[in-house]
Amino acid sequence: MTLRAASRREHQRFCAIEGWDEVLNSRGKPTRHHITYELLLADGSILRTRISRPANTDAYGKSLWSHILDDQLHVTQAEFWECVDNKIPPDRTPFTARPDSTTLPAQLAYQLVHTLNLTNEAIASLTLEEAVKLMAEHWAQPPT
Repeated sequence: MTLRAASRREHQRFCAIEGWDEVLNSRGKPTRHHITYELLLADGSILRTRISRPANTDAYGKSLWSHILDDQLHVTQAEFWECVDNKIPPDRTPFTARPDSTTLPAQLAYQLVHTLNLTNEAIASLTLEEAVKLMAEHWAQPPT
């Protein structure tokens, strides 16, 4: 099968049909340079794809399009066109559950290791509340 390169608009249509979420900037607005989408998969991995603005009928080059299919969308050309042309998304289940609220944020775990010199085993035994309390107690100490 010959590679049929898609347009930016078809790329965006694929993301809309499959239910990708648009990534917003820190102010809650769409990013300016590229339209960026994410899809959370059942295994917890996150796919991310970017579409140059404007999402018009400009077609991608074959090399770039091959990269987008393989490395960003993780679909075959046939799956992509089935989705765009017939509104049938690829056969994968999006992940909808969010991490447990007691899971330590990565930055907190980093600070426990590098500021308080705790071991991974010690951190794994902490609840979120205990970890926050340890860091708050540390920060409440006057500098030495």
